[in-house]
Amino acid sequence: MDLFDYMRSSVQEKESPLASRMRPATLDEVVGQKHIIGKDKLLYRAIKADQLGSIIFYGPPGTGKTTLAKVIANTTKAGFRQINATVAGKKDMEEVVKEARDALGMYGRRTILFVDEIHRFNKSQQDYLLPYVEDGTLILIGATTENPYFEVNGALLSRSRIFELKSLEKDDIRELIYRAVRDREKGMGSYRAEIDEEAVDFLADMANGDARAALNAVELGVLTTERSADGIIHIDLSVAQECIQKRAVRYDRDGDNHYDTISAFIKSMRGSDPDAAVYYLARMLYAGEDIKLIARRIMIHAAEDVGMADPQALVVAAGAAQAVERVGMPEAQIILAEAAIYVATAPKSNSVVQAIGEAAEAVSQEKTPPVPPHLQDTHYRGAEKLGRGAGYLYPHDYPNHYVKQQYLPEGMENREFYHCSDQGYERKIREFFEFLKKPLSFS
Repeated sequence: MDLFDYMRSSVQEKESPLASRMRPATLDEVVGQKHIIGKDKLLYRAIKADQLGSIIFYGPPGTGKTTLAKVIANTTKAGFRQINATVAGKKDMEEVVKEARDALGMYGRRTILFVDEIHRFNKSQQDYLLPYVEDGTLILIGATTENPYFEVNGALLSRSRIFELKSLEKDDIRELIYRAVRDREKGMGSYRAEIDEEAVDFLADMANGDARAALNAVELGVLTTERSADGIIHIDLSVAQECIQKRAVRYDRDGDNHYDTISAFIKSMRGSDPDAAVYYLARMLYAGEDIKLIARRIMIHAAEDVGMADPQALVVAAGAAQAVERVGMPEAQIILAEAAIYVATAPKSNSVVQAIGEAAEAVSQEKTPPVPPHLQDTHYRGAEKLGRGAGYLYPHDYPNHYVKQQYLPEGMENREFYHCSDQGYERKIREFFEFLKKPLSFS
């Protein structure tokens, strides 16, 4: 390190954001994540013993992925290099590999490579690292907010242990806030600031498990609040509310939170829980989810899980989909809520799904017999001479506009695909077919 690098490092250490300065240097300073770094856990023992294999840290922002990597850097005797996948290219990786080979060959020292946001590496970039991870030239530590089973090559996954980090608990955030306000070396202690318990509770709650969001708010509050007559900077509830005006919602349109929230929304409607349905709807809208996507999911659910138990549900859902495109936000939230509540409270039946599923399987797996002659088209020239349509019975010519005749192809006369439930409108369908004395499978 030359003089300029040293000066730059010193300035960055003093001027970097509070959340960066407050990163712990040792395992004992880490707050939260006891499920993976508790003293009886594998990762804790591996770091302490300096016997770490390749690992991937996976979890939401602000939960300590980079922090744990820095702790490992401070603990290990191995060389430590860090790159960010958003800006690093092949040249950067080649340089790291060369240094790692030299260190291993000349000094027998291993090299740990920390790749932040590893999901941003494309397949070829990840493939480049694979042989060096495999032969031990590099020990890989990857950090990602995305599900590694979707975003990281299977070959790298098979050579790494995955540790999932959880959102920090409210008490964890509270501890970090107090530590940041009082710490004179790395925190805001030299500013002579005090924070009310009510403000701490508010920030810990609004941060929603993201330590970085809470510490950023603390730093903003201390730096922008005038000293009182007693010479102290008082961070009360009103100051805290100004510094973090919107809750940090865990939601990434391309990540797990997106799919998890959509899944919870659909399952709440399927489970006939309108309260949960509108809650997850509100979460999606708050995070800026596409209202057209939400409307499409309601339509699909109306057909898939309500089905013939209330055919009107699909009409309501389709109407809502059209309306939200014309109206837009914020009023669209009312339309979507109405549709979601209607679908959630409607009787449920998946008989339509079963019917089309069984019919599709029959078509794909079995020989396809011809359409019965009496059902064939008669509108083209010569059709009658070929016997097309002969013997067809026109239902409207018979009582109740119904006459029994064969509609399925030859050899499939007794096949049943639609199994009518006794839910909602399907009870009327059941009664109708019983009235006609037409055989119909009921479940």
